[in-house]
Amino acid sequence: MADLKTASAESTAARVKADMAADDLSAQVAALRNDLSRLTESVVALGQGAKSAVTDEASLMTEQLRDKVREEPLMALAVTAGIAYVFGLLSRR
Repeated sequence: MADLKTASAESTAARVKADMAADDLSAQVAALRNDLSRLTESVVALGQGAKSAVTDEASLMTEQLRDKVREEPLMALAVTAGIAYVFGLLSRR
């Protein structure tokens, strides 16, 4: 009878430990989800910042190229013809 009570107590203790471990694991998973959510927000913000910087730089370069073409239209035409010629040669191969 004493063995039965001891086994029952050990079983109850094991269940309590298992429940505590499950609760701890659930808390850790919730913390990981929260961290992942914050990390996702940070990556999105970083991507939007990079997109803005690239867009601004591309706009500036486009404006500079337009100004250069307006200043030297013959040079722009010659460069364009040269690039087209090189692409033509490469596309034959």
